[in-house]
Amino acid sequence: MSLSIHKFKHDSDLVDEFSRRICQLLEQAVTEREHAYLVVSGGRTPVALFERLSKQVLPWPQITILLADERWLSANDANSNERLVRQHLLQHQAAAANFISLLTDADDAHEALDELNQRVAVIPCFDVVLLGMGEDGHTASLFPDSPEAELEHALNTSDPVAAITPRAAPYQRVTLTRSRLMHSRIIFFQLSGTAKQKVLEQAVVPAAGLPVSRFLQQQEVPVEVMLATPEE
Repeated sequence: MSLSIHKFKHDSDLVDEFSRRICQLLEQAVTEREHAYLVVSGGRTPVALFERLSKQVLPWPQITILLADERWLSANDANSNERLVRQHLLQHQAAAANFISLLTDADDAHEALDELNQRVAVIPCFDVVLLGMGEDGHTASLFPDSPEAELEHALNTSDPVAAITPRAAPYQRVTLTRSRLMHSRIIFFQLSGTAKQKVLEQAVVPAAGLPVSRFLQQQEVPVEVMLATPEE
């Protein structure tokens, strides 16, 4: 597997190193290709990282940010990933970055797929993808308890975006598909806590069959896990 795991004793140490790595990769991308593409995830885990990145002096007008997945809500809803990114990442220096939304005016996520697929299809190879992982082994909105047809489509289609309706997690979702997330120069996972460490250990076992395993066990794209396990 093209997998590296970096362990930290404190979340703050992880944020220090991770922000440095991301800045380095984004600057390199702009230098080599004149533009950089960064995919980020929602949730509380990356908030401190977002706030650190937002204050870094980078060529932000030449950096485009988009989400790995989104809940099908208004962008102003308190549970919207877009709102979280706008509040914690697209501030300070990073307010000058470009942002591509995964939301449309459609009432249903399935109705939005044509527009979203066109929106994302024109984006070249991502430079950095930042994913999280749930204790159920999901990543992005690739939930293991989703209707089988939806999950299999999202994991196997060549389309860049898919609609997902998880059974346990709230809200209908749109997610970048596995093939689109894999079209990246590097994929990072940011994890914190012993519970996530245990799921990670399960997910790298060949027979795991978890959605996140489809990223951790592949050989095509380098994957680095940034894991903080603070003493509890």
